[in-house]
Order: sequence, then C-alpha cells, then structure tokens
Amino acid sequence: MKHLLSINDLTASEAISILDTAAQLENLTSGTVKKLPTLRGRTVVNLFFEDSTRTRLSFDAAAKRLSADVTNFAAKGSSVSKGESLKDTAQTLQAMGADAIVIRHSASGAAKRLAESGWVSSSIINAGDGTHEHPTQALLDAFTIRKHFGPIRSDFVGLKVAIVGDIVHSRVARSNVLLLKKLGADVTVIAPPTLIPYGIENWGVAHSFNLDDELESFDVVMMLRVQLERMNEAYFPNGREYSRGYGLDEVRLGRLKHDAIVMHPGPMNRGLEISAAS
Repeated sequence: MKHLLSINDLTASEAISILDTAAQLENLTSGTVKKLPTLRGRTVVNLFFEDSTRTRLSFDAAAKRLSADVTNFAAKGSSVSKGESLKDTAQTLQAMGADAIVIRHSASGAAKRLAESGWVSSSIINAGDGTHEHPTQALLDAFTIRKHFGPIRSDFVGLKVAIVGDIVHSRVARSNVLLLKKLGADVTVIAPPTLIPYGIENWGVAHSFNLDDELESFDVVMMLRVQLERMNEAYFPNGREYSRGYGLDEVRLGRLKHDAIVMHPGPMNRGLEISAAS
C-alpha cells in the first residue's frame, strides 16, 4: 500500500497489523532509546492547508522519532495565500525530494486528487480532507480503545460504541465508523436530526436522536466537536439546548459502565460537548 487516503484502503488484518506495530513502537520508545532509524534518509512533508495543532505536531513528532527529515508547510504565510495552486505546491515538493506528504485540506477529496494526479511520486497520507475522512485519527482512536480494554478484549467484536454530536460535518466520525465496523464493533451514531447526514441508512450503523436511551450499554462514548466554523445556518437553537440534549455532564457520566471510556478528538468546546465538571 503506497498511500493512506481512506480507511477503505485497509483490510481488517492490515488495520490490526498497524495497531500491533504501534503498540510495539510505543513499548520501544517508552524506554531510553527515543528514536529509531526506520526512516533515516527519508523526507516527510507536512502539508497543511487548514489550521491544526494536534495532528501536525503528532505527525512531526512521529516522523522525527523514526529519524526522518521533516518539513512543515502551512498555507498561511506561504505562496498558497498568494494564489498558488495545489498542483504548483505539489510540484515544488516533488522537486525538493519529498518521500511522503501528509496533507490536510478543507476540500473533500484533496488527498485522493494529489495521490492520483501524477504530480508527485511521494506516498500520500490523508490527515483530514474536508468533511470526508481522517483515517489516521480513526487508527489512533482504535489504538486507544484497544489499549484501554487490553487483554479483556483484544479485538473489537461485540464492543458497543456511541459516536455523539456533529456527525454531518465530521470526517472523524466517518473514518471511525468505517474502521470500527471493519474490526467488528457495534456502532451507534447519536445526534440531533439536523446533524445526522442524509443517507445515514447506508452507513450500516444504528442511529438515534436520543443520547439517554441506551447510555448505560455503551463501552465507548466518543463525543465529537461541534464544528461551528463549517456551519452557515442554524443546526440547533443554541449551545445551551444542544448541551442539554447531547452534552456529557456529570449525571450522564455517572450512568456509564464502570469501565467505559469517554473520548473526544479535540479541540473541545468546553461546556458544549462535555461539561467543565466532567
């Protein structure tokens, strides 16, 4: 596999292999040796057309721990802000000898376009494209879930996962649904009707408009960020109403299984998706 553009690029066994490798790397780098020579002599470019803190720093740190040379490219303050196209930027990176390009872009399909264009020979990793997918975030979430449950549940079969909130705008939700289903989890998406995507019936997951109906049954509750920057109309009356119906407060937190895990991809709208007290 040369590129990682979508969770659909992975089979279940390949995904598990990635999680196993990540666990081994975590064990290795938790010791005195913090760097491995795996990518020595390789150049990784983080090409970010959208603002990011966690994702960009994560890729930067990961590449450096594997001894790669890393170049960080942000659209703000670059030639992109002067009108340079994705093609021109890509060809510049090709001339610089980029072996891998990690791309985040506001347009859905941008990573696929870059991979299939012929503009570069680099491996392309999708770090989030519009409202389409964020495959590496889903892999990280699966790694976190697997680590939390440990030997009790080394696979995901029978695991009950709730994904709550702004489903319609969330690339994290789409990638998580694809991966968790592939690994055998039982997934339910929960949101107001206005934040449930059209065609949700084709996703192959259960969906609900009520967070309180089955809250005690979930092993994992994944709270999504309300993406206010992608909303150009009223999807709910106000923040207080949203939080009342779909926010995780102390009362709801107390109803979860004792070993349940609460997750959030960040950055969090504190008090909206999860209360300050929780």
